[in-house]
Amino acid sequence: MSLTLLPRRVALLSSIPRIRQFSTVVDDAFSPVSSSGVPPPPTARQGTALRDAVNAKAPRFDWSKEEIREIYNTPLMELAFQSGTLHRRFHSPSAVQMCTLMNIKTGGCSEDCSYCAQSSRYDTGLKATKMSPVDDVLSAARIAKSNGSTRFCMGAAWRDMRGRKTSLKNVRAMVEGIRAMDMEVCVTLGMIDQTQADELKDAGLTAYNHNLDTSREHYPSVITTRTYDERLQTLDHVRKAGLNVCSGGILGLGEKPEDHVGLIYTMANLPAHPESFPVNALVPIKGTPLGDDPTKKRITFDAILRTIATARLVMPATIVRIAAGRTTMSEAEQILCFSAGANAVFTGEKMLTTEAVGWSEDKVMFEKYGLTPMKPFERGAFRGSSWESLKEGVMGGQEASESAVAAA
Repeated sequence: MSLTLLPRRVALLSSIPRIRQFSTVVDDAFSPVSSSGVPPPPTARQGTALRDAVNAKAPRFDWSKEEIREIYNTPLMELAFQSGTLHRRFHSPSAVQMCTLMNIKTGGCSEDCSYCAQSSRYDTGLKATKMSPVDDVLSAARIAKSNGSTRFCMGAAWRDMRGRKTSLKNVRAMVEGIRAMDMEVCVTLGMIDQTQADELKDAGLTAYNHNLDTSREHYPSVITTRTYDERLQTLDHVRKAGLNVCSGGILGLGEKPEDHVGLIYTMANLPAHPESFPVNALVPIKGTPLGDDPTKKRITFDAILRTIATARLVMPATIVRIAAGRTTMSEAEQILCFSAGANAVFTGEKMLTTEAVGWSEDKVMFEKYGLTPMKPFERGAFRGSSWESLKEGVMGGQEASESAVAAA
């Protein structure tokens, strides 16, 4: 009798609409394979900021702090999924920029940045050095290129470039030599004026790094020898010179989640979004105020992922770089960051004063997960689409898949 009933049972099951072959969550308004062709209106729980960000066809520069806060506080699974979706519209999802950082002048800085081993105010055991010879730097860049790095970054522990004409001349020679290798070049030399920014541009510099570190509100508790507005002024000089702006922050400075919102808010409302946004996780250095403070706990991974995802949604065309602190992340955590929109790393022998993930480790990870090094001067090509067209594409793919199964 069971054999007699089987055709009826099959017929009954085949008459049920097949929208999903996997579990459907409640209130799945954003799902690209939901049953309706148009997403339902956002609920009070979701708000509109996330939907506006996901539907972006181009960057916008008028984000409110309230909108960014709403995005940042989205449940993390949903936030990371949506940021990864948007990432694929503006960037190649498998391309990751490999950057190598070299300290060309170590220690002796007069600033009081409470996290930095290179400040002359703290006893960290780090010895100040003179500037590296040009040939040594070019040799290091060649090694970086041979290992797959396409951007070479140089850092010098200076407050600013006043009275450093000889040093600037040497930096120019380094920039020119590295550009001749068909590599991107970035430097961070402290505060610079407009003339110095223009000179670096003439030498062929690709980008200038000058981090804001944290929110305007939290900044005074971290640094007192340089104001927030002085940092913004340097970014303005860099931008006016026609250089790419590289500017991000450090997580784990004793800040609150609202300060992550504040940092992204400042970046998102600049005249142009930074070309790259480094996300650093504090590596505590013994001898520095933050390194010696037992009340300061390391930033948690969920805060790092939440910051990366929010930055991607608010600044969709910007390169989001996993910077200092990557050595504390597991491979799985790094992949979560890439999935949420991070698309650059520092790789090589060392950061400025802390350890870096090595080239060999990154090569293994890239091969395992199908990641590819971003070519020099390559950016994710903008592919114009909307959330509705993305839904249509996924639905079309599902229908094609079902047709293929039926044909088989």
